[in-house]
Amino acid sequence: MSRLARSLVRHIDPAVAIAFGCIAALLFLGSLYSTSFVSPAFLLQQLKVASFLGVIATGAMIVILLGQIDLSVPWVVAVGGMMSTAVASWWGPVGGIIAIPFGILCGVALGLVSGFGVAYLRIPSMIVTLAVNAVAQGLMVVHTGGFSPQDASSQAMRFLATGNSLLGIPNALLVWGVVGAAATFLLSRTTFGRAVYGIGNSERAVYLSGVKLQRVVLLAFALSGGLSAFGGVLLAGYASKAAQGMGDAYLLPSIAAVVLGGTSILGGRGNYLGTVAGVILITLLQSILSVMQIEESGRQIIYGVVIILMLLLYGREGLVH
Repeated sequence: MSRLARSLVRHIDPAVAIAFGCIAALLFLGSLYSTSFVSPAFLLQQLKVASFLGVIATGAMIVILLGQIDLSVPWVVAVGGMMSTAVASWWGPVGGIIAIPFGILCGVALGLVSGFGVAYLRIPSMIVTLAVNAVAQGLMVVHTGGFSPQDASSQAMRFLATGNSLLGIPNALLVWGVVGAAATFLLSRTTFGRAVYGIGNSERAVYLSGVKLQRVVLLAFALSGGLSAFGGVLLAGYASKAAQGMGDAYLLPSIAAVVLGGTSILGGRGNYLGTVAGVILITLLQSILSVMQIEESGRQIIYGVVIILMLLLYGREGLVH
């Protein structure tokens, strides 16, 4: 083996390699069931579907790198979708223009509430994000009167979620690519990114180095909220309308995708390529489970088992180091 090849092998994250190996295995197993599983049209469709989870999982990864967790995803996703469609329907042409940023800002606001509770009030992230999720649910029930929302998505929302570029690439996939590139730059090339990894490894050491911990945590949760809401905006554009339970199916998959990609649930370690692999793996797994006609409850059990197994793995690793 050449020196370059040995260097590449040393720099490959084993968890990422395993995730991509599982993707190849799923595609192989799917091809045994039907040759359409490996057709370009099917793979492109799977990447398009994965884009929605990918945007949401990006925010989840940033928070997990801190050693925290965001359980407000389900209703922050719903808030993004429902508020963007509401603005698009209520405010005419102006609403169509501001619908997407307004939905994202609603998610950022909820993320700031969670971040404030974690950073300044020192409330465990699991508790405060569950509370924010409940508050968001209550607000949306009040907003709709308990009925299914009838507002339609804007043309821009549908274009981003369902349209294709000149090269035939789904716009949703391009959006995920932009979000992923921005997240990669933010985490690997900025002071904020280094602080996120540092806090996940040793919060005390980062504090003693003079970094404003509270601001980093606050911004991380704001980004998580904004990206979850953006995922809701895209989902509303994909379905042409929002629904109250639209985010329920994304909490466990988003966490599972991040953990499967090698990001430590204890924080401080992980890279975005692993999250990409985890998202694609979860999407393919969902597709195969759907073909096998396994109910949603069964899928949630599988995601939960995966998270528990990875948590045990990283927990032992944390004790060793």
